[in-house]
Amino acid sequence: MSELVFVRLGETPVPFHEGWDLQKRVHADRVGDLIPDTVLVLEHEPVYTAGKRTGRWDRPLTDPGAPVVDIDRGGKLTWHGPGQATVYPIVRLGQPIDVVGYVRMLEEALIRAIAEFGLEGRRVEGRTGVWLAADPDRGLAERKIAAIGCRIASGVGMHGFALNCDNDPSWFDRIVPCGITDAGVTSLSAELGRDVSVADAVPVVERHLAAVLGATGYRVQDSAPEPVRGAEPEPAGA
Repeated sequence: MSELVFVRLGETPVPFHEGWDLQKRVHADRVGDLIPDTVLVLEHEPVYTAGKRTGRWDRPLTDPGAPVVDIDRGGKLTWHGPGQATVYPIVRLGQPIDVVGYVRMLEEALIRAIAEFGLEGRRVEGRTGVWLAADPDRGLAERKIAAIGCRIASGVGMHGFALNCDNDPSWFDRIVPCGITDAGVTSLSAELGRDVSVADAVPVVERHLAAVLGATGYRVQDSAPEPVRGAEPEPAGA
């Protein structure tokens, strides 16, 4: 991978469908080799997204207070919203496509990133995402600090991961996150006992994501790259 572009979409939470439409546009441009590998970094307005493995029993029985949107990533039901760094790498993957290997790379970036805040993230067999080990002395079960859900289309990834920074944990109480009933959900702020904002976490996550993806360098901007198309043919007789 050559240079990676991180697009930070600001501190104002983005409506989910607006972000999804942008993802699809950027994905189409990347498939067409019109833009470089690009990572969208944002916070969403509160929303529950239901991946392709979401069953009827996974859905809220009552109004959870935010829309439930069916999308085309893997996984089950989760929440996105303010205080959560949501990261969509729209990058071309090497051949042959190794989806599991790609997910492990995203996990590794997150494990390295939260280590800089003093937390030891881990993988759990059979479950995606990044987890913290149970701590019986504190009465804490195993708990997820970052969720991952991807889709690969035409060799280019979309969707991605969400790291809980200083979000309101009660949103997760209204669902069974990712269909997992025997573990909890946590955040950087809850674990560290101090406020860790999305703005605090994003530069660290970007640096480690660029490293695990093998980018030769990266830059940050506030809007998606404009597609660069081939030169127009000259008019006949010119």
